[in-house]
Amino acid sequence: MRDGAGLVAVSQDDLKPPVHVKLFYSLGEIAQSGGFSTAIPFVFFYYTAVLGLSGGLVGAAMAISLGFDAVFDPLIGSWSDNISSRLGRRLPLMIAATPLMCVALVLLFSPPAHLTQQTLFVWLTATSIAVRGLLSLFNVPYITLGAEMADGYAERSRVVAWRTVAGIGFGVVITALAYMVFFTKPLGLLRAEGYPGFGLTVGLLVFVAAAICCVGVARYAARLPRAPTVAASIWRRLPTELGEIFRNASFRILFFAAVIFGAASGANGTLDNHVRMFVWKLQPWMMQSLGYIFLVSMIAGVALAPQLARRVEKKTMLMVALVMILLVWTVLPVLRASGLYAPTGIAAMAPLGLSSALNGIASGFAAIAFPSMMADAADEHELLFAARREGLYFSGLGFAGKAASGVGALFGGFALDLLRFPHDASLAGVAPSPATLDGLILTWGLAPALLLVVGMVIIWRYAIDRRRHDVITAELQARRALAKSIAC
Repeated sequence: MRDGAGLVAVSQDDLKPPVHVKLFYSLGEIAQSGGFSTAIPFVFFYYTAVLGLSGGLVGAAMAISLGFDAVFDPLIGSWSDNISSRLGRRLPLMIAATPLMCVALVLLFSPPAHLTQQTLFVWLTATSIAVRGLLSLFNVPYITLGAEMADGYAERSRVVAWRTVAGIGFGVVITALAYMVFFTKPLGLLRAEGYPGFGLTVGLLVFVAAAICCVGVARYAARLPRAPTVAASIWRRLPTELGEIFRNASFRILFFAAVIFGAASGANGTLDNHVRMFVWKLQPWMMQSLGYIFLVSMIAGVALAPQLARRVEKKTMLMVALVMILLVWTVLPVLRASGLYAPTGIAAMAPLGLSSALNGIASGFAAIAFPSMMADAADEHELLFAARREGLYFSGLGFAGKAASGVGALFGGFALDLLRFPHDASLAGVAPSPATLDGLILTWGLAPALLLVVGMVIIWRYAIDRRRHDVITAELQARRALAKSIAC
């Protein structure tokens, strides 16, 4: 069957991309989890501990940029749902965003010298807004394209697995470059001159990977079935579309749970470098090793997830992952704060390594389960409302992911200020008090754990299982076949 562009279209009833398409597609994940998510904890540490900006101001800058995201993401989602081009609905926005993401990342890590606290805050706010907005311009259509590339319950998990592994692999590269090239001894993360070069390197690698992704998937993306577009302007249709997706209980559950999980993960991850350096007193090579353990374990989790998904429901796999993360965030912090177990330096590596491994495996499970569950919910939406809204669905997931750094940085920044944590340029010679360190480790672990429990309660109500999705798929295929026979 040929579409309007003269290309042979892929059958809607049998969407299974070939291996080379999955490989090219997976490189796009480098923009979000490989580049942004790996680099953003360094931004928080750079602006607070190295440049001396108040933790509250850093958190406020990140929160302001997240507020802009709340507007950007649904606009981009609706926009990508209604693009009509020979490249399909998603690629035009991804192509436009690719070079601009690189520039914004470079600027984020390269503030001009000798700025005041106020102007440094303005710079951080403006560049954070730019990075998040341009990342949304790429990532919302990107993850939506992944849902459209396959329609099977298990095949979608495989597509997600490919892109997750690519993101993890790039995370390993960035971690290695950070600690072996840019933040070496004797100052490590306190080496101010390393950050601009680090940002430039991340930006260039993101550009190259995103560009290869766009070129590699172009033919397959152009051949995907075209959903009807809406003639009304985006400003007129968006309120109706937003109201429509929130009428689907499955989307509401996934969206609010994802925002809470993202905020919890961000609150924890934002303080990672502070906890490792000042509580556990780790050297840069030890931090690097923990990063590798986490990323390699996450690859193991991603590899195991499709096999596990064949035996248990996606929600069950996600709940197992969340329980594992809950243990990581509570056991060691409580033991450390209570004084029952307080190793430092090399002595802390064994328990921290085990925690990183458990966290990595759990994160691998969650990285596969959650996007696949959202894609299933998008199918349910078409059944309920006779409209495809993948762009808006995944804009919600994208917003939740970036809430990890936005809300997390706001929480972490104010926590540092409340704990009276030193944040001036001479931090290398300042020893935080024992009470401050106890507060820091509990803030890093227990506070995010409480949020995680709230999210687990919400996600328990998600009701699309394998049997329900099979029913949805069969009804959609019957509806499409009927529409095709009428059209003929």
